[in-house]
Amino acid sequence: MLLRNQSAHGGVVTFEDDTPDALMLPGTTGFYPLDIDGDGWLDLVALRVGENRILKGGAECSFEPMDVPGFDGGDAWTTAFSATWERQDALPTLAFGNYVDRDDPKGPFEACDENDLFRAEGNGYVHTVLAPGYCPLSILFSDWGRLGRADLRMSNDRHYYVKGGAEQLWAMETTPRLYGEADGWATHMLWGMGIAERDLDFDGKTEVFLSSMGDQRLMKRVSAEAPTFEDVPYEMGISAHRPYTGGDGRPSTGWHISFGDVDNDGLDDVFIAKGNVQQMPGAAMEDPNNLLIQQENGTFAEQGDVAGIATLARSRGAALVDMNHDGLLDLAVVNRRAPLEIYQNVTESTGNWVALTLMGKEANSQAVGAFIEVKVGDHVHLREITVGGGHAGGVSGPQHFGLGDAEKVEVRVRWPDGTQGDWIEVPVNGSWRVWSEGPVTVLSAY
Repeated sequence: MLLRNQSAHGGVVTFEDDTPDALMLPGTTGFYPLDIDGDGWLDLVALRVGENRILKGGAECSFEPMDVPGFDGGDAWTTAFSATWERQDALPTLAFGNYVDRDDPKGPFEACDENDLFRAEGNGYVHTVLAPGYCPLSILFSDWGRLGRADLRMSNDRHYYVKGGAEQLWAMETTPRLYGEADGWATHMLWGMGIAERDLDFDGKTEVFLSSMGDQRLMKRVSAEAPTFEDVPYEMGISAHRPYTGGDGRPSTGWHISFGDVDNDGLDDVFIAKGNVQQMPGAAMEDPNNLLIQQENGTFAEQGDVAGIATLARSRGAALVDMNHDGLLDLAVVNRRAPLEIYQNVTESTGNWVALTLMGKEANSQAVGAFIEVKVGDHVHLREITVGGGHAGGVSGPQHFGLGDAEKVEVRVRWPDGTQGDWIEVPVNGSWRVWSEGPVTVLSAY
């Protein structure tokens, strides 16, 4: 289904159904938006139980099949996706995470499929198998160390790999390899569902948040150069391990995670989509979604019930997006066997904000892989432009920053080719396009 946004600027959030035939795809597990061919129109990658599809976007929300030499959608049960640009390639690198191998007669347990990587070669793709596969439900390319290369994190579901598996981080070398303990990567296992990344404490290093059955794990990088992470203290209030309303005391099941400053106080908050897989008796059946509001001391407080978003449906995907351009992040939640939910943010007495859209060069029109820095007083907000993560769906749009009472901010961008612009002053409470012309950063109203 395609819902076209008909919201008036600053008005009531309104959508209408306008689904083209090309999106009527059975067996679809999720869509991710990405400008694959660099023409300025967003394309869609459809993850499916069966052949994955690339759909070329055009005017008036039109889509049609896109054939790219060397790309094969396969016939797997695909549950995760991420993309990045390597070097100055004409096409993005595409990674597909596949779940249980449906052709394995001994499955579904201990029958995880292999994963697929497509790297650009000229105007087409070369396929590489990423094995072993441990049933990922979320994958994400990111330059975790700001070292100039995006590696591929996979969050895997131990419910089906059962034993012998673990979370994975692939070093995207000429021949991809898994990071190991010798690299500083710790072997750890969980019922991995979703991935999100954000620098929450303004130290220039990105935290990683992993959703799971039971505890949700916020992990902080503790090494300057190695992929070494440790869990943050329980006292931060981020584990969201049991329902906070509804009366069901069994462990929660987390899916999509979205970071966003919903009250524009300058501190990022967290939405977590929750819901039982179907009828798993060891997990909560009435499992409300979380809205964790960051406090001034860096801890988080549950406000889902206060905010009115504590649905008890089986939620899966989600998005925090300003749908009516009023400077407040709204919320969309995709549910299993229940209707889509859209919530308009009507929070009063919020802070200032700024929304930035990076205009990339040539094929990489979205500037995937760039880092945005927004300086607010003594703090610098850091944001990487990525495609992937979450669970079963992604977001492409302006990068929203809450600013509190700041009336002046400066912005700097490290572009995907490694060049870095100067700090430029950006007016608050507005949306801006940012692009590079040589060493000069250019700004225009959006």
